[in-house]
Amino acid sequence: MKVVAIIPARIASTRLPRKVLREIAGQTMLQRVYEAARGCSALADVIVATDSNEILSVCERNGWTARMTATTHRSGTDRVHEVAQSVAADVYINVQGDEPLAHPDHVNALVELMKNSGKDVGTVKTPCPPQDVNNPNAVKVVTDAHGRALYFSRSPIPHDREKTGDVRYFKHLGFYAYRKPALDRFCSLPESTLERSERLEQLRFLENGIPIYVTETIHDTIGVDTEDDLRRVEGLILARS
Repeated sequence: MKVVAIIPARIASTRLPRKVLREIAGQTMLQRVYEAARGCSALADVIVATDSNEILSVCERNGWTARMTATTHRSGTDRVHEVAQSVAADVYINVQGDEPLAHPDHVNALVELMKNSGKDVGTVKTPCPPQDVNNPNAVKVVTDAHGRALYFSRSPIPHDREKTGDVRYFKHLGFYAYRKPALDRFCSLPESTLERSERLEQLRFLENGIPIYVTETIHDTIGVDTEDDLRRVEGLILARS
């Protein structure tokens, strides 16, 4: 099984401009993401998919594989899809460029999940830290008995109606694996109603009857969207070192 990881990396992020090139404890965010993906020995390649000549130059200086993609893409998945049109693989793994706490285990877990040929889309969850249960920026996921996602939400799901405290919450992490037919179909579909409501593109798969299989990891992450996120991640990295 040939697996390629693709890191969508755009320069014009709205809330934190140039965020993938911002330094975190001495390394750029993009370097941290790239090296985490490279830590998975099962990958045939790791490719940065960008719309920026500046990011392309950074990749070339570091000897990283990179591809220029259109500036018009609305999501990282669309950028992954463009690269998939010219790079053949059995499975494509989307490692989002704003996940500086990415860990090789995130990618390894998806590779193991996708060894089952009956699974066309996969993603990752981790036990939700208590402080993130009510955080709308931390997406929650619930799954069925076979590991298929039932729903993703920015709200706390499931709802603890009886206030027992026994409910287990799981946080969804921004890593995906796709076989090309599923990726092609996703990009051919219009934005779905639930996707628009929650601002979660993975709901387009579910709303169109495409199952997403979810594997679990112990490694939490923090997606970086703001200056506060950046400082929080830097503090965690410095504390670990």
